[in-house]
Amino acid sequence: MSDIPLGVLDLIPISSGSTAADALRNSIDLARQTERLGYARYWFAEHHLNPGVAGTSPAVALALTAAATSTIRLGSGAVQLGHRTALSTVEEFGLIDALHPGRLDLGLGRSGGRPPGEKATTATATPVVDGRAPNGLLIPPRFSFEHLLGSPRIALQRKLLLLPGAESQDYAEQIDDILALLAGTYRSPEGIEAHAVPGEGADVEVWILGSSGGRSAEAAGARGLRFAANYHVSPASVLEAVDGYRSGFHPSEFLDKPYVSVSADVVVAEDDATARELAAGYGPWVRSIRTAEGAIEYPTPEEARARAWSDEDRALVQDRVDTQFVGSAGRVADQLEQLQEATGADELLITTITHDHADRVRSYELLAREWSRR
Repeated sequence: MSDIPLGVLDLIPISSGSTAADALRNSIDLARQTERLGYARYWFAEHHLNPGVAGTSPAVALALTAAATSTIRLGSGAVQLGHRTALSTVEEFGLIDALHPGRLDLGLGRSGGRPPGEKATTATATPVVDGRAPNGLLIPPRFSFEHLLGSPRIALQRKLLLLPGAESQDYAEQIDDILALLAGTYRSPEGIEAHAVPGEGADVEVWILGSSGGRSAEAAGARGLRFAANYHVSPASVLEAVDGYRSGFHPSEFLDKPYVSVSADVVVAEDDATARELAAGYGPWVRSIRTAEGAIEYPTPEEARARAWSDEDRALVQDRVDTQFVGSAGRVADQLEQLQEATGADELLITTITHDHADRVRSYELLAREWSRR
């Protein structure tokens, strides 16, 4: 398994009792530590209006982290294009690439949820029987996000992120504009050239992130781009996502065959019991996201146990809790091998949140050590 690279996905989580500044300093330190441990990539996610998540701007976080590291690839997982333009995205990453050339991954994602009227793709070439892939990987029932799409909080986020009267560009067209601006081939419908400086010619890898076999997977496959599927966010549709991408893949100047990364939520400790204790805050944290409350500050195990839980609460987070890989390094590495086998992933992207920074660093350290032995 050591030939399957491991990367890091970081939301810049804020633990209870700490600040956004603490969280950012911890993330920069974690990037340094995981670079030392041999992780291949360090990606920052983008989230907004969350009391417990400081990762609002991947480009800013990447610029700060690039100055503190030297070899690990850095990227966005993902820039949310629903409230950005192609030009602003290329210019931001072009600025960072100007000082740190050849280290950036430009991960692109959609934002604001699935547009009204667009249906999720359910077809998959990989059979799922009794909630399991052929090799036993857990594929839980599909979680419905419809209640979130109608949430006043989600509507407010969209209002605050978009200029008055603005409409998001078609996602596939926006990807094409980004690729053209990077390549220096952009032309308007009227034939006018545009050249992004900095940005044009930037040595970045473009990735598409997706949770289903729908538009993101289709866009990545049709353009021959790298694709990252989210087992940690949407475990029910991970097989659909990678199958959809591969089935629609066309060789390109970027790739001659499909290339897939798959994410997993992980907590590793010296033994299973300690890992379960460190992961106790995960359920309440996921609940806060799925109720549209906004991610809470990540609780201590004691704070997590003190929270009252209803059957409805448990049902809300069951798929995420059941598919979090928690335990000793050996146990978690076995589960990651199973995920890799089921999805055929070329890389795995590890996201770990614990209340204490030292425990988070230790989790990545123990996993890297075990992975290198396999």
